[in-house]
Amino acid sequence: MAYGLDFRQKVFAYKEKNRLTFEQTSQHFEINIATLFRWQNKLTSSIGQNRTAYKVDMEALKEDVAKFPGDYQWERAKHLNVGQPAIHYALTRLKISFKKNTTAP
Repeated sequence: MAYGLDFRQKVFAYKEKNRLTFEQTSQHFEINIATLFRWQNKLTSSIGQNRTAYKVDMEALKEDVAKFPGDYQWERAKHLNVGQPAIHYALTRLKISFKKNTTAP
């Protein structure tokens, strides 16, 4: 489970204010002691980090979506010489969801 930066700072502020050991702090907040040691080394949160796409050319993907709107992800992957999961994550970054039929067949 990932904890936010504000909670991490709150834990260490409580630890310093009450002059507690790592063991006492871990028992109070019910967090593993190893987690506290990791947080001590890196207090920044890794939640919501946006990673750049390095396999998929995003501009080429936008063009492919505009050119072939009905293609499946595996077809787009063949066009761009990448795997289907890479296309899935790239489309998620572009906030492009799957096709929706508005009328029943």
